[in-house]
Amino acid sequence: MTAIQTVHVGGSAPYTVTIAPGLIDDGAVLTQALRGRHLLLVSDANVAPLYAARVEAAARAARPALNIGRFVMPAGEHEKTLARFGECLDALATLGATRDAAVLALGGGVIGDLAGFAGACWMRGIDVIQVPTTLLAMVDSSVGGKTAVDLPSGKNLVGAFHPPRAVVADTTALRSLPDRELRAGLAEVVKYGAIFDAGFLDWLEAHADALLARDDAALAEAVARSCRYKADVVERDPFEHGDRALLNFGHTFGHAIETEQGYAGASGDGLNHGEAVAVGMVLAARLSADLGLAPAADARRLQDLLQRFGLPVAVPPGLPPEALLARMRLDKKADARGLRFILWDAAGAARVVRDVPDAAVLAVLGA
Repeated sequence: MTAIQTVHVGGSAPYTVTIAPGLIDDGAVLTQALRGRHLLLVSDANVAPLYAARVEAAARAARPALNIGRFVMPAGEHEKTLARFGECLDALATLGATRDAAVLALGGGVIGDLAGFAGACWMRGIDVIQVPTTLLAMVDSSVGGKTAVDLPSGKNLVGAFHPPRAVVADTTALRSLPDRELRAGLAEVVKYGAIFDAGFLDWLEAHADALLARDDAALAEAVARSCRYKADVVERDPFEHGDRALLNFGHTFGHAIETEQGYAGASGDGLNHGEAVAVGMVLAARLSADLGLAPAADARRLQDLLQRFGLPVAVPPGLPPEALLARMRLDKKADARGLRFILWDAAGAARVVRDVPDAAVLAVLGA
């Protein structure tokens, strides 16, 4: 049996990430952070039929006095809207959720973001327990306290920083994940090696087959390592004023692609988040090489690893470079001084770069 791994996230609101197979049925772990008697389980139409009843049963077995409500929304990034957010708040009202209530986010990044934002806003902030069921959410969105919903003009433009009380990552949930979603999560895992530790890229190259085969031990190790990298930077920079911006490697390009495609990844008509980030990382690495900051060989190595995981590495056809650049200007990572790009000096050594010429960005987008 794979041992339980834990990652402590420090700071002003510390919490623990617990990683192991079987945790969805472990009521003691699921409810250990609960402080009150009200719990709203938030999920989507894909995940709820698989796991919601099991989570509720485990929680009731551990805490028989719990009053549990459920809010299930349609699946997909295009559903991460202010309207769905309002429906989630209505579900909290129907439950009669008090100040010591909690929201349990059961699902991928869309659910974690929307449920977390509802928890941040209900009575000015209640507890949130993240139970991610996708690899992408386990290694990225469930840790760090970023919560948000999208607007037609851009991704994650309305939100709040609201750290969870606990994160519970059950690696067996990844067995039911479509291959495409597993690969999307691996893009974010690769990101940590790209920005922090070239040695982790070595490990990923050596364990690529095990990860694609959904080996519990390999997945648990990848999740734990990724969460440790993220925990370290979140502790230093909880509100993204400095080092935490490095986590956006590939995201300026990736978010522009997602937005320009109308968040069509869920329907198969466009790239999903992880796929867009994979393309974005390759573009960022190429831009670094074009600007003379990093070796072109490192960009090729990154591209080869992403392709080994079955991820796209080129901008989809039909997306004009000028339109993508316009999308970037509304990205959250832009400020009064213009666009910030996360580039690198080499694999494992990312940094923030300003004043990148538009011509260089357009050249990479059009290559």
